[in-house]
Amino acid sequence: MPRAQSQKRHILVSRKKKVYMSDTLTTQNNTFEWSDTFDLGYQPMDSTHREFVDIVNVLIHCPDEEFLAAMDKFKIHALSHFGQEDQWMTETEFPAGDCHIGEHAAVMASFEEVYALAKNGDTKTGRGFAKELQNWFPGHADYLDSALAHWMFKRTHGGKPVVIRRTIKETHLE
Repeated sequence: MPRAQSQKRHILVSRKKKVYMSDTLTTQNNTFEWSDTFDLGYQPMDSTHREFVDIVNVLIHCPDEEFLAAMDKFKIHALSHFGQEDQWMTETEFPAGDCHIGEHAAVMASFEEVYALAKNGDTKTGRGFAKELQNWFPGHADYLDSALAHWMFKRTHGGKPVVIRRTIKETHLE
């Protein structure tokens, strides 16, 4: 399964090197939870992202005998989720669309590789994939999806979205 980095970046490149690393919101029991820090201010995208977080959390925690069904649910969600965003970018000629669409394609390519392994009983690699999605998502949302959300909101409402967050991360400057 280890794979060298190719033209399309994969989330699981090898067992030694991870492509994406970012802070994620987890609880003590390693649950991937929705946080209002993920809100981007474009409701159709925010709703889909909430569902994404829930589905990835199921992949991480479901019993092994339910894992393939959870992978099937993820695939249905991801094809719809990424397809909708890809369509928005294409139809509106979003400037950073190629990069963003390419990242979605890389996730789906990784999914297909991992799904083949999971069908043969390798749920450990599948759960590793889910953990990488958990690591990947915050950075993807912060950079690529936030730009798309602003673009779509501006086209729809004539301005940038205002997002009010309930949680504030306390930082200390020394």
